[in-house]
Amino acid sequence: MAVPKKKTSRSKRDMRRANHDRVAAPTVINCPACNELMVPHRVCPSCGQYKGREVVKKAAQAD
Repeated sequence: MAVPKKKTSRSKRDMRRANHDRVAAPTVINCPACNELMVPHRVCPSCGQYKGREVVKKAAQAD
């Protein structure tokens, strides 16, 4: 069996383990209807459209 010749330091051990916990930033694209940022394959939170159809009705915003 393979046996390590030297003890792995805490620093090296923790650096090796740290790569599994990394979280990637979510991918965002521009909505084709309103040009706002949105997550792909989801309903646009600003206009409520998905694949060119209005899926969620948005209330009129009063300014």
